[in-house]
Amino acid sequence: MDGVSSFCAKHDIVVPNMEEFYIPEKSKRRPSTVTYSHHLRVDLFYSVIDLQLQELNSRFDVEKIITLAKYYPDEFGELKLRDLSHQLDTFILHMRRGDLRFSDLKGIGDLAKALVEANLAESYSLVYLLVKLTLILPIATATVERAFSSMKYIKDEFHSSISDTFLNDCLVCYFEKEVFINVSNDAIIDHFQNMKARRV
Repeated sequence: MDGVSSFCAKHDIVVPNMEEFYIPEKSKRRPSTVTYSHHLRVDLFYSVIDLQLQELNSRFDVEKIITLAKYYPDEFGELKLRDLSHQLDTFILHMRRGDLRFSDLKGIGDLAKALVEANLAESYSLVYLLVKLTLILPIATATVERAFSSMKYIKDEFHSSISDTFLNDCLVCYFEKEVFINVSNDAIIDHFQNMKARRV
């Protein structure tokens, strides 16, 4: 309290007497039935704590996490979704107990490392799988965006007259430049000359 008082004095902020009755902003003439101390400690402080608790609880919303898992149907079928739901319930209880190995994480990458270091990646295998999938999501998104950008470039060059198969082949060559740079033109010519004759 002394620190707050000195801060207020330094910045010309009026500090009310905590034992006086609190006067709400809207009705300056009518004091309420609670003191400033009660108003600040109970009405404001506990309200802020409740809001923070609600926010923390919503971060562990199993339904939202299950919705995310549904975007990966190859990894999470009906049975695995049910198992993931049970694992998440157990995992959330485990985390709420205050395991210090998970107390100072900065992001989902840190969570993945902590699960491995704490030997919990197998115990919570489906949770760990979802964490890994979430980690590769930004990379996958960037790759898709790069593909569309390249596709637009290739389509413009050929005036949108190429087939999807040929476009796909062009994109593979475009993305795998490092591989194709090692293939000589002579090898490509030899390959096409050895192919069976086909109608043009």
